[in-house]
Amino acid sequence: MGLFSFGKKKKKPARACELEGSLLEYGEGYLLTSAQIIKSKRFWDNKMIEPETLAYSKAHFEKNDEMGTKMRTMIFQKYSSKDKPWLVGDGQVTQFEIDRDKAREYAREWWESGFTFTPPEVGAADQILDEQEFSEWKEYAVMKAGEEQLRKIG
Repeated sequence: MGLFSFGKKKKKPARACELEGSLLEYGEGYLLTSAQIIKSKRFWDNKMIEPETLAYSKAHFEKNDEMGTKMRTMIFQKYSSKDKPWLVGDGQVTQFEIDRDKAREYAREWWESGFTFTPPEVGAADQILDEQEFSEWKEYAVMKAGEEQLRKIG
């Protein structure tokens, strides 16, 4: 402890929302699993037309481009394969049909445990969901997500 740190409160750690980067203070946010993340049409429709993914989606839908489809598949894998929980902020949690009170409680437990708590059904989505449900969400995310929104924005 340094000479000038006497009497100062130790600052609690902060973490970023893992979906969009906003800073969450100690105890804030919601803890979701990969299965919960991938089971949202709203999430995928938004994700696949973000500036970072828009070119892949345009290539996929407008040109039936194999590389665009491949990149969309890789984006899906990024979100479906994480075996640790996702810390999500207020601005992102509205995309998911989950029990928000439970997800907030899990986040508090995660903070208090020093980031070691894991909620039930944590793990890669293909290990948690049955094969058919996982395949349906993958099909939507890779082949369909963002198509209507792209038509609207031209």
